[in-house]
Amino acid sequence: MSAIYRREMGAFFTSGIAYVFLTVFWLVSGIFFFTGTIMSNTTNVANMFSSMFFVVLCLIPVLTMKLLSEEKKNKTDQGLLTAPISLWDIVLGKYFAALTLYIIAESIVFVYAFILNYLGEIAWTPLLGNYFAMLFLGAAFIAVGLFVSSLTENQMASAVVSLVLLFVLYLSEMLVSGFANGNWFKKGIYKIVTSVAFYSRYIEFTRGVFSLTSVLFFISVAFLFNFFTVKVLEKRRWS
Repeated sequence: MSAIYRREMGAFFTSGIAYVFLTVFWLVSGIFFFTGTIMSNTTNVANMFSSMFFVVLCLIPVLTMKLLSEEKKNKTDQGLLTAPISLWDIVLGKYFAALTLYIIAESIVFVYAFILNYLGEIAWTPLLGNYFAMLFLGAAFIAVGLFVSSLTENQMASAVVSLVLLFVLYLSEMLVSGFANGNWFKKGIYKIVTSVAFYSRYIEFTRGVFSLTSVLFFISVAFLFNFFTVKVLEKRRWS
């Protein structure tokens, strides 16, 4: 797994994806930090973290689009699939490489925190709670994007499908919001959809609520989609 991890980390920077991802992430997060925190004359970063959900949703597909689709396009996937390493090593090596780059991008939050510390007293506990919420959210989204990347050899198609899938997951909760006060069937649909909703679980943390259930949800999603990716590669190995 370590060899795959090092290879992917190098590929991120040689291909330029890392620079694009980091630049856009830091630029947009900086705008939200300035408009939502500095201009509001507050040390409360909840508004910034609320907005960052959509940044993560839009940028993760760019980060994951080439992880497996490029291997398939260049026919290098056959070398990986026949190598004396497990499929889990391949998947997790690529997954943790993307997650590492995401953590590097997300850690700009601590730069903002030290800036705020000079302007006033900052509450570190809520900030760290929000930081880890965004980490868990990104971990789940990366697993979804990696799975989609395993299904196609077209990087652009991988990015678009991942974006659409994540956006549908976000919109699903809004689409069934009117079912909350309906009959038993509609209420059942509402409960099912909201139980797998990313946005409401993430937004809990920005409001100062630490939910262990939500943490387990994000970790479970990450594991589940990595498992699906392994199954896709397993099918390709034996086909």
